[in-house]
Amino acid sequence: MIVVRSRNGAPIRLSDERWRRILKRHPELQDQKEKVLDTLVSLVSADLIQEGDVDTLICARHYSDTPVNEKFLVVVYREVGETDGFVLTAYFTNEPSGRRRVLWSR
Repeated sequence: MIVVRSRNGAPIRLSDERWRRILKRHPELQDQKEKVLDTLVSLVSADLIQEGDVDTLICARHYSDTPVNEKFLVVVYREVGETDGFVLTAYFTNEPSGRRRVLWSR
């Protein structure tokens, strides 16, 4: 299990089991775990954070070089107070959602 801190300072867990589930649904993320973690460490790396559904947050970062060409990497996670949080999923997309509220941007 890997734990990183979110922009809000909450520890966010990415368990091996969750990573395997993400890869099962998004095999293009194979060998991209470091980018997923870098995107989540939003104090340094994210381009924006959006409000997700049902108490989730969405980090997005643009990468010019990915296995599927130039894309944004999106990481959806949940903060459970100030002391816990976890990754729900991650995926590549052409651009972040234009309909979600932006909570922070670079």
